[in-house]
Amino acid sequence: TKAPTQKKKTGGKTRSALQDVVTREYTVHLHKLVHGRSFKKRAPWAVKSVVAFAQKAMGTSDVRLDPKLNEEIWKRGIKTIPHRIQVKLECKRNDEENTKEKLYTYATYVPVASFKVRVSCSVEESILP
Repeated sequence: TKAPTQKKKTGGKTRSALQDVVTREYTVHLHKLVHGRSFKKRAPWAVKSVVAFAQKAMGTSDVRLDPKLNEEIWKRGIKTIPHRIQVKLECKRNDEENTKEKLYTYATYVPVASFKVRVSCSVEESILP
């Protein structure tokens, strides 16, 4: 038997890539994702876990990390990563030619004072004239 293929059901309507351009903020619980991982693999695994989280949350396989986000994960070394990290995931149009996907996700670091009562939410972008 054949494996089922995944298709987006849109009710027979065609969707443009512009409709999928969205920005959301999430708290990623890194401590849970690297639990049981050996010390020398924790920070690299955390980076891969953030990429996997962004792929699942935004539905794009092309995820690009901001250098500041990478620095924040690696700030305390390979072994001691932050327990949680707040990230802003922006789905953007891919303007490069010869690309498989029309959209990519850009993940940036959002500094927060505390993670108590933080909720993941969509971010409204102000459109400049």
